[in-house]
Amino acid sequence: MTAMFQTESLCRTFKLPRTRVLGAHASRRALDNINLTVNPGDRLGIVGESGSGKTTLARLLLGLDVPTAGSVSFLGETLPLADMKSFRRQVQAVFQDPRSSLNPRMSVADIVREPLECLNIEESHSARVDESLAAVGLSKEICARFPHELSGGQRQRVAIARALASRPRLLIADEPVSALDVLIRDEVTAVLSGLTTNLGLTLIIISHDLKVIARLCDKILVLHRGIAVEHGAVADVFRSPTHEVTQRLIASVPRMPVARNAP
Repeated sequence: MTAMFQTESLCRTFKLPRTRVLGAHASRRALDNINLTVNPGDRLGIVGESGSGKTTLARLLLGLDVPTAGSVSFLGETLPLADMKSFRRQVQAVFQDPRSSLNPRMSVADIVREPLECLNIEESHSARVDESLAAVGLSKEICARFPHELSGGQRQRVAIARALASRPRLLIADEPVSALDVLIRDEVTAVLSGLTTNLGLTLIIISHDLKVIARLCDKILVLHRGIAVEHGAVADVFRSPTHEVTQRLIASVPRMPVARNAP
């Protein structure tokens, strides 16, 4: 089986602003020697405290940044691919805050249609828009509405529908429910769970919320200061965490749900 994503000795270092104390060549290593394999059908949760490198890793997987050392490959080819449009069709993202990720001047139909136009997908756009909205439980009656006319949960569903329009094989969701009200989080989490079951999507969830990881994922990667400190099946890691950071994250959840079993 060819891995969907594979990273080898992946590192990302950022230069810090020059100061009298730090000098001219100070830097901060956001990721250090990350080796990761994501196979088709995996549901991987990437967790860690703030500043652990979660979003940096997501940006590297999405081809939005380049590593300082090491590599990221997609289906056996090292990023960036010669045909990045093909990559974008197959890998899509959902971001944290739909209020900032959705263009307020565009209707729902135009928002969901936009990636089809950008990626030169010639199939009927209207059919794809209706299909994508239906996949997240929204009717085509909202197509003429604008983001400000939607609830927070509806806005995030539209953001997910936009990501689905190109019929991707893999979805990366960076803190997809953290900006939502508590009552709406379960709604959007259920939508994401249904996509892995109904569409067979490979899923990577970036989150600090272990309850979300327990509901959506079967594998987990724990990052701490850019280092992968724990990696394995969610049920196993939650049952017997070996690293103090993982233990601390689990202990911070008052009523930890039972993790889903790996397939």
